[in-house]
Amino acid sequence: MFPPLPPDVSDPPDRDKCTPRPVPPSGGDELHDYCAKHVPGSAFPGADVFVNGKKFDALQPLIRTLWEIKTDNFDTYKPIVKKFAIDKEVPELRREHKLARACGFEFRIGVRSAAHKEALGFEAPDLKPLIVIMDWC
Repeated sequence: MFPPLPPDVSDPPDRDKCTPRPVPPSGGDELHDYCAKHVPGSAFPGADVFVNGKKFDALQPLIRTLWEIKTDNFDTYKPIVKKFAIDKEVPELRREHKLARACGFEFRIGVRSAAHKEALGFEAPDLKPLIVIMDWC
Protein backbone atom coordinates (compact mmCIF):
# COMPACT_ATOMS: atom_id res chain seq x y z
CA MET A 1 0.00 0.00 0.00
CA PHE A 2 2.86 2.41 0.76
CA PRO A 3 6.20 2.83 -0.98
CA PRO A 4 9.18 1.27 0.81
CA LEU A 5 11.00 3.22 3.48
CA PRO A 6 13.80 5.38 2.11
CA PRO A 7 17.25 3.80 2.43
CA ASP A 8 18.59 6.56 4.71
CA VAL A 9 16.55 5.35 7.71
CA SER A 10 19.45 3.90 9.71
CA ASP A 11 17.71 2.78 12.90
CA PRO A 12 14.35 1.34 11.87
CA PRO A 13 11.67 1.83 14.53
CA ASP A 14 8.99 -0.67 15.40
CA ARG A 15 7.25 -1.21 12.04
CA ASP A 16 3.85 -1.60 13.69
CA LYS A 17 4.13 1.90 15.20
CA CYS A 18 5.03 3.27 11.79
CA THR A 19 2.11 1.77 9.89
CA PRO A 20 -0.35 4.61 9.18
CA ARG A 21 -3.84 3.94 10.50
CA PRO A 22 -6.88 6.10 9.86
CA VAL A 23 -8.57 7.27 13.06
CA PRO A 24 -11.50 9.60 13.68
CA PRO A 25 -10.49 13.27 13.73
CA SER A 26 -10.62 15.10 17.03
CA GLY A 27 -13.26 17.32 15.44
CA GLY A 28 -14.94 20.40 16.78
CA ASP A 29 -13.37 22.90 14.40
CA GLU A 30 -15.06 23.00 11.00
CA LEU A 31 -12.36 25.06 9.28
CA HIS A 32 -9.57 22.80 10.55
CA ASP A 33 -11.48 19.68 9.51
CA TYR A 34 -12.12 21.17 6.05
CA CYS A 35 -8.47 22.10 5.52
CA ALA A 36 -7.20 18.71 6.72
CA LYS A 37 -9.74 16.86 4.59
CA HIS A 38 -8.62 18.72 1.46
CA VAL A 39 -4.85 18.22 1.68
CA PRO A 40 -4.04 17.28 -1.94
CA GLY A 41 -3.51 13.55 -2.37
CA SER A 42 -4.68 12.72 1.15
CA ALA A 43 -4.99 8.98 1.78
CA PHE A 44 -7.82 9.27 4.30
CA PRO A 45 -9.90 12.41 3.69
CA GLY A 46 -12.02 13.12 6.74
CA ALA A 47 -9.83 11.06 9.08
CA ASP A 48 -6.67 11.68 11.06
CA VAL A 49 -3.70 9.35 10.66
CA PHE A 50 -2.12 7.61 13.65
CA VAL A 51 1.64 7.09 13.26
CA ASN A 52 4.28 6.54 15.92
CA GLY A 53 1.96 7.40 18.81
CA LYS A 54 0.65 10.64 17.27
CA LYS A 55 -2.48 11.65 15.38
CA PHE A 56 -1.46 13.63 12.31
CA ASP A 57 -3.97 15.64 10.30
CA ALA A 58 -3.27 14.07 6.90
CA LEU A 59 -1.07 11.65 4.98
CA GLN A 60 0.04 11.90 1.36
CA PRO A 61 1.11 8.28 0.80
CA LEU A 62 2.66 8.71 -2.65
CA ILE A 63 5.26 11.11 -1.27
CA ARG A 64 5.28 9.64 2.29
CA THR A 65 4.36 12.97 3.90
CA LEU A 66 2.48 13.56 7.14
CA TRP A 67 0.77 16.89 7.73
CA GLU A 68 -0.05 19.09 10.70
CA ILE A 69 -2.65 21.76 9.92
CA LYS A 70 -2.82 25.14 11.69
CA THR A 71 -5.93 27.20 11.00
CA ASP A 72 -5.87 29.85 13.70
CA ASN A 73 -6.57 33.44 12.67
CA PHE A 74 -2.95 34.39 13.29
CA ASP A 75 -3.14 37.67 11.38
CA THR A 76 -5.81 39.05 13.74
CA TYR A 77 -3.84 38.34 16.94
CA LYS A 78 -2.22 41.10 18.96
CA PRO A 79 1.60 40.87 19.01
CA ILE A 80 1.73 39.33 22.48
CA VAL A 81 -0.78 36.65 21.49
CA LYS A 82 1.18 35.94 18.30
CA LYS A 83 4.32 35.40 20.38
CA PHE A 84 2.45 33.11 22.76
CA ALA A 85 0.99 31.08 19.88
CA ILE A 86 4.38 30.63 18.18
CA ASP A 87 6.10 29.74 21.46
CA LYS A 88 3.46 27.06 22.02
CA GLU A 89 3.48 25.69 18.46
CA VAL A 90 7.21 25.40 17.80
CA PRO A 91 8.12 22.72 20.39
CA GLU A 92 5.13 20.60 19.41
CA LEU A 93 5.88 20.93 15.68
CA ARG A 94 9.49 19.90 16.28
CA ARG A 95 8.28 16.86 18.26
CA GLU A 96 5.86 15.91 15.46
CA HIS A 97 8.59 16.34 12.85
CA LYS A 98 10.86 14.02 14.82
CA LEU A 99 8.10 11.38 15.15
CA ALA A 100 7.37 11.51 11.42
CA ARG A 101 11.03 11.30 10.41
CA ALA A 102 11.64 8.38 12.81
CA CYS A 103 9.22 6.39 10.65
CA GLY A 104 10.67 7.55 7.35
CA PHE A 105 7.97 10.13 6.58
CA GLU A 106 8.43 13.69 5.44
CA PHE A 107 6.53 16.32 7.44
CA ARG A 108 4.69 19.46 6.38
CA ILE A 109 2.99 22.22 8.34
CA GLY A 110 0.00 23.84 6.69
CA VAL A 111 -0.80 27.44 7.65
CA ARG A 112 -3.34 29.90 6.29
CA SER A 113 -1.27 33.07 6.02
CA ALA A 114 2.13 34.39 5.03
CA ALA A 115 2.37 36.13 8.42
CA HIS A 116 1.98 32.83 10.26
CA LYS A 117 4.52 31.16 7.98
CA GLU A 118 6.98 34.02 8.49
CA ALA A 119 6.59 34.04 12.28
CA LEU A 120 7.08 30.26 12.55
CA GLY A 121 10.05 30.38 10.19
CA PHE A 122 11.65 33.24 12.10
CA GLU A 123 11.30 31.47 15.45
CA ALA A 124 12.26 28.05 14.07
CA PRO A 125 14.48 28.32 10.97
CA ASP A 126 14.82 24.52 10.98
CA LEU A 127 11.07 24.22 10.31
CA LYS A 128 10.90 26.96 7.67
CA PRO A 129 11.30 24.62 4.65
CA LEU A 130 8.42 22.48 5.98
CA ILE A 131 5.84 25.27 6.20
CA VAL A 132 3.27 25.55 3.40
CA ILE A 133 0.59 28.18 2.89
CA MET A 134 -2.56 26.18 2.20
CA ASP A 135 -4.08 27.55 -1.01
CA TRP A 136 -6.95 25.05 -0.71
CA CYS A 137 -8.14 26.40 2.59
